[in-house]
Amino acid sequence: MTYELVTGLALFALVSSGTPGPNNMMLMASGANFGFRQSMPHMLGIAIGFTFMTFLVGLGLAGVFEQFPVLHTVLKVVSVAYMLFLAWKIANAAPLKQGEATGSPFTFFQAAAFQWVNPKAWAMALTAVTVYAPSRDIYGAVAVALIFGLVNFPSVSVYTVLGEQVRKFLTSPLRLRSFNIVMALLLIASLYPVLIV
Repeated sequence: MTYELVTGLALFALVSSGTPGPNNMMLMASGANFGFRQSMPHMLGIAIGFTFMTFLVGLGLAGVFEQFPVLHTVLKVVSVAYMLFLAWKIANAAPLKQGEATGSPFTFFQAAAFQWVNPKAWAMALTAVTVYAPSRDIYGAVAVALIFGLVNFPSVSVYTVLGEQVRKFLTSPLRLRSFNIVMALLLIASLYPVLIV
């Protein structure tokens, strides 16, 4: 992979990982409700799960979607339904009890599995492989997945830190509930690009 391709892919990974989307909105809510340390499995699940998904897309999963376009529609319907369910769960998260949020953040496996129904993750993986993979073989798939994975984790972690900082202002059940409702609405808003395509 040339220097230009590595630089371009790293910039694409930084911008696409750092802009608001389902993963980032959920991490911000997790940071606010549970803190950075308890949200670490969620962050690692996103980074490793997305890296693995990008690797599989690079190995040929993208071709399956080209061969069977109906899979795009199926993925869109499942993704939207699941994201609406998650938004409802975030909006209805229990208020603070004695200074702590009830419930629990995503586990590593839940966050990794979520990548498969995250429309933004699919768009990022398909674009990265299509535009930046120098070859359609295992080496190209590994290169794209590794570069994206290295950039993705620090990028998504920023949202958890932001959420944790916001937590200082969520000192009442009403404030936390309001924040969770806003996060749920932003999660739903992140579906807009999926619904208009």
